[in-house]
Order: sequence, then structure tokens, then C-alpha cells
Amino acid sequence: SKSMEEWSEICGISIRDIEETARELTSYGKRAVVDVHRGIAQHTNGFYNVTSAMTVNLLLGNFDWKGGMIAASTYNTMGGKEGQPFPLDQWKPGRTSKFGISIIRHDVKYEDTTLFAGYPAKRNWWPLSSDIYEEIIPSIGDAYPYPVKALFSYMAAPTYSLPAGHTNIEILADVEKIPLFFASDILIGPTSMYADYIFPDLSYLERWEMHGSHPNMPVKVQPIRQPVIAPLTETVTVFGEEMPCSYEALLLALAERLGMKGFGKDGFGSGHDLTRPDDFYIRMVANVATDGTPVPDADDSEVKLFLESRRHLPKTVFDPERWQKITGPNWRKVVYVLNRGGRFQEYKDIYKGDWVANQYKRLVNFYQEKTAGTRNSFTGKPNPGYATYIPVSTTIGQSPKEAGFEDGYPLHLLTQRDVAMTKSRTVVDYWLLSIVPENAVVINGLDAKRLGLKSGDLVKVVSATNREGVWDLKNGTKKPMIGKVLVTETIMPGVITFTLGHGHWASGSTDVVIDNTIVKGDPRRATGIHSNAAMWVDPHLRNTCMLDPVGGSVSFYDTKVMLVKV
Repeated sequence: SKSMEEWSEICGISIRDIEETARELTSYGKRAVVDVHRGIAQHTNGFYNVTSAMTVNLLLGNFDWKGGMIAASTYNTMGGKEGQPFPLDQWKPGRTSKFGISIIRHDVKYEDTTLFAGYPAKRNWWPLSSDIYEEIIPSIGDAYPYPVKALFSYMAAPTYSLPAGHTNIEILADVEKIPLFFASDILIGPTSMYADYIFPDLSYLERWEMHGSHPNMPVKVQPIRQPVIAPLTETVTVFGEEMPCSYEALLLALAERLGMKGFGKDGFGSGHDLTRPDDFYIRMVANVATDGTPVPDADDSEVKLFLESRRHLPKTVFDPERWQKITGPNWRKVVYVLNRGGRFQEYKDIYKGDWVANQYKRLVNFYQEKTAGTRNSFTGKPNPGYATYIPVSTTIGQSPKEAGFEDGYPLHLLTQRDVAMTKSRTVVDYWLLSIVPENAVVINGLDAKRLGLKSGDLVKVVSATNREGVWDLKNGTKKPMIGKVLVTETIMPGVITFTLGHGHWASGSTDVVIDNTIVKGDPRRATGIHSNAAMWVDPHLRNTCMLDPVGGSVSFYDTKVMLVKV
């Protein structure tokens, strides 16, 4: 354990503020919660930071209480419950089982494999985690645990989105490491620009999506995105059906070409075809409509509204006669749900006395036996199975200072989202771009005065692992990380930040040659700064960012940088 003075020094918060916060937090009984997201998770010690926060909730005893910790609650899309018409999870004729070890080495312990060769391992293994975004391309680059012949990416921009994402570019540009690269994208993006083939996908206005929920709301919901405009991609024919070119159409076309079971006529089983994307999605909507107590049937006026409000859509994405045939007696319930953009629990039903109605209602452990049964792939030491403080470190346990990352780099670099510019692709939405035409390097007035900076000055962001302060695109172009200063008192001294969404080098921001024709770029999409390439590269792995070896988070909030006036 540590003294309050030591904890205060570590977190940079006064003892008085810590004590005051603790008193207030515990004064509400079970009607208070420590809710977390990226802030404490996106560090090299993120897993144990989150475990610590959840341990506070356990000590408060607030799980499932009104005002306490809650779980996300959504209406079921895949069927299988009583009353739901389409058990999609069970309709998998010809299904094959996965085998072998994935390229990111997840769901398996290093020491249990034939690749075990002592510690440190060449790269991390992830017995507790999956979907480790920052490990995919770097693992391919190291051919560990094996080389690949082809890469397929979908809705992916790791070069832009990841801290130290520039490390992915060198691998993507190397045809020896990735001989063939396919991408599904809505534009020529910062990652798909390196692909051999790009298959056009649909944007948010043209596609289906079941959004689910997030554990920040006690309401049971299932928002459903559905096409509202005619797709702009070309029309293709798959299984004899016309449909817009999309990721789903591509998967169906591959299945048709390969003669895969579980697709085409009777793909879901006798009488249930899977020849179009909406064969899947409209059945999901019917399942949502009948989960638990079914929704009411839409009346005639609602059906009329449904049909007339979609009359502008082509039959390739809106075919009510076919949908009615698929959903049968549940058709009017489907209309009821789609007219409302999903299904949403009524407010009066979200609480039961002092409890939330949609309860987690499961065992929550102080001690994680599963975690304690795993080992750090670099040190060989067991991972703690409980909340603990582990300082920020490299994968082999060096502190940033020991790694030579801090000396000469006094400013702590953060990043965040602007509500009007939330994704790597948001820059293409000109209504939003007009609100936030560019971002800035946000700095406290004391730091600005010390560095001789004022709002509007241009600065370059550099770090110990990117001393040049550039994005090297490996095509003869280097994009410097230069942005305008914004001086404010709303950020702590010693800290700088920038918002995501600007500083593009692809996504229509520069000229592209397609079939010997120049498609002019729009310089509005290139404005501002994107400083992810300044974020620390792990000195042991050398081709990816600093990361959390237990939970898999990336280090967005640990880097120290220097600003160079331009």
C-alpha cells in the first residue's frame, strides 16, 4: 500500500480533493457510481485501472441499484427466445469450426503452445482478450506466429486511428509482408489507400445497422439504422438478385463463387433464403419486435406512413412485398419498429423500486481467478488477479524515463473527440466541417507564455519516437504534424491536447489518379493536425504503439512531447 501523500503525487491530485471526492461518493449509499470509459483505460496499465474503478463499485455495493452500476440492455436480434420467429444463431447449415491460432494470438496461453520459447515472447499473447486492433498489422509484419498471403480490411483505418499508427504504414507498403491487400471502404482512406483492391461500401445513410446499447443508460433499447437514401454505389447481381455494391454484397458474392453452404436459396434452411443482405436484417428486426412482450401491430395509417416515406427508395434496398412475405404475421410489428428507428423501452418500466429493471444479476468477483491464471508474455510473471497499481511501462517493464522517452519532452499529450467531429471519416460531412473547419493544439496559458506562443501560432509536435514530427506515408510524401495553437485556461498546465478528425492525407484530401484520370482532392479535408504519430512506439516491439499487455488497450494518454514553433 502507499500513503495518501504518495497517491497524491502519482495522480497529481491534492489529498484534500481526493478526500472530498471520497466523502461525496460514499454519501449517497448505493445511488452513486464510478463510470469509466477511455480516460483510465487507454494506458499501458488500463486493465488494472478499470479493475480498480470497478472494485470501488463493488465496495459501494451498487450493482443493479438505481443510480448505481448497470449493464447494457438491448433487445435481442438473433432470435432463439420464446416467441421470436427466426433463430438466426441456430440457422447455420454447413457451418465449419475455427481452428489454429489467430494472427493476434488471442484466447490461448503462450506457455501452452508449441511456439513457447521462453521469455520474453517475440510479441504478446492474449489469453483474456480479443479484437486487439493494434496487433493485427504489426503481427503480420513480424510474421508471428506465421506470415500471411492476403489481408482483408473492413471499415478500418488503423494507420489514422491508432496511436503510433504510422508504424502500420511501413508494413502495408511492403508487398513482401502483405502480398495481397483487399479493403472494403466508403472512400480511399488512410489505410485502404494501400490496398490492391477496394470494394465500395455503403455509408451510414445507405445501410442497415443494429446498434445495441452502452452501460450508461438503464433503458433497454435497440436502435436500428436503415437505408434512407438510394445507395450511390453501383448495382451488382448476386444469386440472381440486384443489390447495391456493399460489404454484405461482397460476402454473398464470395459465398456464391465458392459454393458455400448456408448461403443462397434455402441458405438459412428450407424455405428461408439468404440471397440478399436484407434477408438477414429484416429477420433481425422481426426478432427485435417480438423479444419479450411483442410490440403492437402498426395500424393502417402507420403502414401508409411507412410506405410513403420510403417511396423514393429503389427496390434494391426497399421491397415491402418481399419483406412482408418473409416476416409473415409479424409484418406490422416490423413496420412499427422501423417507423420508430428501433425499439425503446418505456421510461416507466426502467426501474423496479430501488433497483433497475434490466439487471446484470450475476456474480461479480473481487478476485479474478481466470486473470491470475495467466502470465505476462514478456516477463513470465503471473498477472495479478485483483485491483492494483502498475506504473506506465514498456512491454518489457521499463519506465518511460528508463526508455529515454521523457527527457526534453515536457508536455503530456492527450487526444479527445469533438462532438461534431467524432470519427476518422467525419471530415467528409461538410455540414459538420463548416462547424469545426480545423482543430488546434490546445495548451494552457502558462505553458504558452513559457514557450513564447499565442493562439494562431503554428507548432510542430515531436516526441522521442518521432523526432522528425511527420507521418511518413512511404510513397515519397511526408506530412508534418503541424497545427495552430489555441491558448486556454480549460486545460491543465503541462498538458496539451488535440481533437480527432482532422489532419488527413487521404479520404479525398489529396489528388488521386484512377484509371489515368486525376480525381482532385479537397484541401478542406486536409486542414488541421493529427498527432497520433507522435505517440510512443514500444521500444521492444518497435512496430506498434505502447500497449496494455493484459487487457489490450492502446496507450493514447501516456506520451510526452515537445512543441517546436514553426
